[in-house]
Amino acid sequence: MGGGHAPGAGGAHRLYRHAHSPVHALPPHTKLAAAFAFVVVVVSTPREAMWAFALYAVLLGAVAYTARVPAGLLLRRLLIEVPFVAFAVLMPFVAEGERVHVLGLSLSAHGLWGAWNVLAKGTLGVAASVLLAATTELRDLLLGLQRLKLPPLLVQIASFMIRYGDVITDEMRRMRIARQSRGFEARGVRHWGILAKSAGALFIRSYERGERVHLAMVSRGYTGSMPVIDEVSASRAQWSYALALPFAALVVCLLGWIL
Repeated sequence: MGGGHAPGAGGAHRLYRHAHSPVHALPPHTKLAAAFAFVVVVVSTPREAMWAFALYAVLLGAVAYTARVPAGLLLRRLLIEVPFVAFAVLMPFVAEGERVHVLGLSLSAHGLWGAWNVLAKGTLGVAASVLLAATTELRDLLLGLQRLKLPPLLVQIASFMIRYGDVITDEMRRMRIARQSRGFEARGVRHWGILAKSAGALFIRSYERGERVHLAMVSRGYTGSMPVIDEVSASRAQWSYALALPFAALVVCLLGWIL
């Protein structure tokens, strides 16, 4: 039945980078807990402790080295935060309060601190997420969320989003190829109407495919809950290894508040 299986649903996602490393071998729920705890610690760090954020970056660099994730790959995937960078750059110009002069520009001191706060904490959070995705397959992430007792409905929604996100992407690619094969190129505002109709057609196709998938699941006995994924346990040593990152970050954070 159409839409019953997403391409690549059973294989590794493009965000995942296969490697044999101690980080890859950790159970997924330990890595999820460690990444979440690390982000909480980073957000709790006073923005004035700039040296602390440098140490956090060193810690993440050590994790990337251990996981054999190339620096170039990590930096390329950090480009996803470009919109937030643009927002942070504007803050010193639009924020109110005491003004300081930097390179002939009148900037808000409060805005400068706010921009630094967003850039430092946001970049570290995104980097931690990138490392998590690069070392954990998406199916294992769902298993980790289930193991951490996340509400089953949220796990189901995440599962469907992951499985059929690629299906929708492929549908968009086929529609784009169809337009190009007919000589269409979006060159200005006058073509926005065609793009809007394409977006509407994509929505209708996605909705219809979702209905077919739901009917297929109901016909196979789906009653609103998914079967329990295989349980994966973690030893005390694995938990200690995973939590080494947030624990080291917590020490840095405490020093940042004390010094």
